Formats: sequence, C-alpha cells, structure tokens
Amino acid sequence: MKNILKIVKVSRPLYKILAIITLLIVASALLELTTPVVSKSIVDEIVAQESGSQQTLTFLIALMFALNFIGIVVSGISDRLGDHFAGLQRKLLTEKFYNKVLFLPQTYFDSEMSGKIVNQLSRGISTIQNFTNAATNFILPSFLQSIFTVLILARYSLPIAGFVFMLFPIYLALSYYSSLRWGREEVKKNKLEDRLRGRIQEVVGNIKIVKGFLTETKEYNFVSKRLAKVNEIYAGQSQTYHLIDFARNLSLVIILLGINVVVFYQTFEGAITIGEMVLIIQLVIQARRPLFAMSFILTQLQNAESGSKEFFEILELPGSEMTDKKTNYKKLTNHSLEFRNVSFSYKDSGKVLTDVSFTIPAKRKVALVGHSGSGKTTITNLILKLYEPRRGNIYIGGKSYKNLEFSQVRQNIALVFQENELFSTSVRENVAYGTPASDKEIIAALKAANALGFAEKLPKGIDTEIGERGVKLSGGQKQRIQIARAILKNAPILILDEATSSLDAKSEMEVQGALEKLMQDKLVIIIAHRFSTLQNVDHVIVIDNGKITQSGTPKELARQKGAYSDLLKYQIEGNKKLLEGFELS
Repeated sequence: MKNILKIVKVSRPLYKILAIITLLIVASALLELTTPVVSKSIVDEIVAQESGSQQTLTFLIALMFALNFIGIVVSGISDRLGDHFAGLQRKLLTEKFYNKVLFLPQTYFDSEMSGKIVNQLSRGISTIQNFTNAATNFILPSFLQSIFTVLILARYSLPIAGFVFMLFPIYLALSYYSSLRWGREEVKKNKLEDRLRGRIQEVVGNIKIVKGFLTETKEYNFVSKRLAKVNEIYAGQSQTYHLIDFARNLSLVIILLGINVVVFYQTFEGAITIGEMVLIIQLVIQARRPLFAMSFILTQLQNAESGSKEFFEILELPGSEMTDKKTNYKKLTNHSLEFRNVSFSYKDSGKVLTDVSFTIPAKRKVALVGHSGSGKTTITNLILKLYEPRRGNIYIGGKSYKNLEFSQVRQNIALVFQENELFSTSVRENVAYGTPASDKEIIAALKAANALGFAEKLPKGIDTEIGERGVKLSGGQKQRIQIARAILKNAPILILDEATSSLDAKSEMEVQGALEKLMQDKLVIIIAHRFSTLQNVDHVIVIDNGKITQSGTPKELARQKGAYSDLLKYQIEGNKKLLEGFELS
C-alpha cells in the first residue's frame, strides 16, 4: 500500500477541497440512513391506527421528502466538487511528472523509449484519478455507511448487527485476496503494454522505414503476439476474480438467510415491531451496497498501487538538472573551452573517451574529425553538460563545469544538428524557440539564414505549421530554420554537428552561405566528414578510438600520416572516380 500513501501525499496541495468533499460525503452518508429510520416511524404510525395521528403521518412523509431533497443537493454539490478536484489533480500530477521528466539527465533518455514514458504518464494519472474517484464516491461513503448501519442495527437487534458485521471481514478478506492476485498480474500487463506503446510510437515515427523495408506484417505480428499475451494474462485475472466472486456471493446468501430467519422470528414473537422489521430489512439492503462496492474498491486500490508504480519511480529519480527557474545567469565574457584529462564511458559500455585534453580559444573555428564512433558527438554532449565526465574536468572561460549550473553552460551555446530537430509548430515558433523575439528579429534571423525567401512563400508565411519534425519542408529548408534559430540565440559558442551531411550539393551551398554568417565572431566546433565543410577552420582535432591522435591546421594534418590524411585521401579518390565516370577528369 506504499503507493496509495504516496498518492495521498502528492495530493497535499488539494487537501482543503478534499476536506470539504469529505464533510459533504459524511453528511450524505448520514442522510441516506435517515430514509429507513423515518420509514420505520411511518410504518409504526400506520400500524397503530387507533393511537396514530394523520398529522404526524403527514409530517413524517414531508420530512422524508425534505431529507431526500437535501440529500440530492448535498450529493450534487459533492459530485461537482469531486469533478473539480479530479481536474485539479490531473493538472497537478501531469505538471509534477512533466517537470520531473524535463529535468532528468540525458542518461535516462538514452535507455528509455519516448512512447513508454508517455504511457507511464497516462496510466499513472488514469489509475490515480480512478482511485481518488473511487475514494470519494465509494470508499469513504461505503466505510461510513457500514459503520452507521451496524450501529443502528445494534440499537434494535444485537444478533442481526453481529450477522451484518460478519459479512464485512469475510467479504473484505476474499476481495483483498482477489485484488492482490489481480495486481500481481497487472504489473506484468503494464510492462507488456509499455513495450507495446513504445514500439507503436517508434513505428509511426519511422513509418517510411517500415514501408521501405516492407515490414508492415512483421510489425503487426510483433504487436499482435504481445496483445495476445496481454489477453492471456487478463483471462487468468478474470477467472480468478469470478471464482472468488462466487465465494463472496455464496457467503452473502448464507448470512442474509440467517438474518432473515432472525428478523422474521423476532417480529412473529413480538420482540420487534413491524416498523422495526422494515427498518432492519432496509438497513440490511443498504449494507449490501458497500459490500458489493468493496470488490470494486479493492480492485481500484490494487490498480492504483500497480498502475502508479512507474509514475512514482520516475518522480523519485534523482533530477540532476533541477535548478532555480527564476535565476537569470549572465552570459560569460570569456568563451574559451578546455578539456583537461577527460575520460567518459556510457552505462554498460566500455570507455568512449580516454584522457582527452585540448584548449579552444574564443572566436576560433575548430573541427572534430574522426571515423564514426570515435567519440566526436560524445565530446559535444559533454560540452553541453548533458553528461558528466567520469574523470577530469571541463572549463568554459576558465570556470570549472563542476561549479556551473547546466543552464549557465547551455545559454552560451547554440546548436545546429545533423538531424532536423524541429517541432510541428509554425516557422515563427521554431525560430524563436527558447529565445523570445519580435517579428522584426525573427525575420532578420530568417533573412540571415537564407530562409526568408521560402518561408514567405509558404501558405501562411512564417505562421505556417511545418508538421512533425518539419516534414512539410525540404532538408535544406529545415537546416536553414535551425540556423535561423541559432542566429537568433546569438550565443558566443556554436556547435555544428554534421549540419550539412544529409543535403544535396545545391542545398549544401545555400546552407553553407547561412553558416558563414552564423559563425562570425564565435567559437565554433564543427563535426563533419565532408572536407568542404572544414576548409575554413583554424584548427583540426582528430579523434580515434576515444583519444586525440592528431591536432593542427588542415594543411599541416593533410601532409601528416594519420586518420585525417586517410579520410582526406578516401574522399579525394572518391571524387576522382566520380569525375572519371562522367569523363570530366
């Protein structure tokens, strides 16, 4: 039940409204029990025709109507407040989860599928809300009604009160066992469904690859098999539930038979009046409601316990990037970068970087060159403070990364990625992402990035929505929007991660023109395989197997034996073969 306690704890900001709802529920539970009590008085008044009073009878009928009316009003207000509470709780839980996820370290996302994270959020909120709805609509009312019913019955017949009281532990024990078995299987189902939702989202996001490789049937079978496994688990849950439900109902029938025998014999012998008999029968009928609800209640409890498990596990993860959102750090004035004996390895993998040391002065253009997997992108991730070095340290402007918040580092860095990292919103919003700006500033950035021409020709100009990951734009257009975003940020350090590798020659030339404007007066780090991108850099650092093997100007390294000259030679030979093929050499 530890997650149930966490649900109560996480809802602490909503305690005031919850207290009001609780008071209304108590009032509603008491009002529901007034009907049998008043009914008893009405029956006794009718039976006692000679001593009875028509005026009293009329008053009792009017009182019953008034109490029922008040009960409806109280119940309506309680339900409305319950809906309001549910909305506030949904907002609170989503904000807590989303805020936590946004500030989790990059290492968490390296091993988790985005679809799985979204599914955990959805299931967590759904099960918690179902639990709180059950708590306000069933658990608390049922608990109160059970207590009040037994107390009133004890006033008229202790044996009958004892029989009714016996029902609750029997029903509760059987229901608890049922929900416990259900909950164990629910955890297995949740793991399967997380994997399923994650895979479905991956497939939808990579639908071109799926269609291109004709793997539609394979992906369908993957999902179908796991859905069959989910149904198999559910079938076992259902069978257990219905067997225990049969035992519950049988115990109810036996005990109710005993209650009826006692009530009828006591009435026949005159130990209780007909009115009291009516009261007892109505109370016993009302006692069945919390009993029947108990199975549902315990199922909701167990679902909340298992369904919110991953939700709270994420909330309890250490958030290495939590910071004071109100703090505005000034940009650094000295923008040199230094790696000092930096070593790094990813979780469950060997070393990626070993004793890497280099210094890049401000306003210098430096290229990181090396074979795929040599560690170039890892260096940029460390510069962005997405990861922490296992050993060594990094300095920006002479200040140690260990003494700087991640936001202090990243506000000094602009990025242009190989992948087109755009949102499905408008051109305007993508350019101004993270940098509030006026229309004039956005248009100036688009113009500097050679992107204004095509952006203005879109159906709604710069307010045109570009689709998920910019699907409505060409590769060159998407890259130029990224460049416009970097221009608008105007950070003193610029990282270009294979920014032109996926472009055709014409698009690359257009993007290169925009990049030249972007790189002016900045410390630039370029990761590229195309040597056309590197011809204007000041310095080249060659990475091989996680170590710096060469360092110097492009001309110096071209004359030295090593990875740089090898890569250059492969590219030159490839270009020669291309020219010979077209008889242009």
